[in-house]
Amino acid sequence: MNIKILGTGLKKDEVFFEAATGKGRGSWCGPPVEPGDEAVVEFELPALLMRWVDIVPADQEGHGIRMEENEIVLTGVLDNIEEDGTGCLQLDGELIMFECLGEPMALGSVVEVRTREIRLYPVYL
Repeated sequence: MNIKILGTGLKKDEVFFEAATGKGRGSWCGPPVEPGDEAVVEFELPALLMRWVDIVPADQEGHGIRMEENEIVLTGVLDNIEEDGTGCLQLDGELIMFECLGEPMALGSVVEVRTREIRLYPVYL
């Protein structure tokens, strides 16, 4: 995903960013960046998420990234969930992997994934 760094946060390696689908914050896992820098990144959601708690059906159609208090909310299509709990969210053509537990959810539906942490890894093409 293409992002632009907007600024740094108070936590170590915390950055605020903007993508085509919205704004968020995450932990930068690469060489130092400055506000205004652009990068292609891969998102990692390190927390174990609970279906129907952290992953819920979205009220709206479409894809997006936004912040709500201490959480980052990713809205996209629930692409897949394997038997071992490995899931995949499709957000604006990008795939974001995560681990989850809980009752089954309908694949192909638009969901909101709420997390307190996103790790951003630069992709070198």
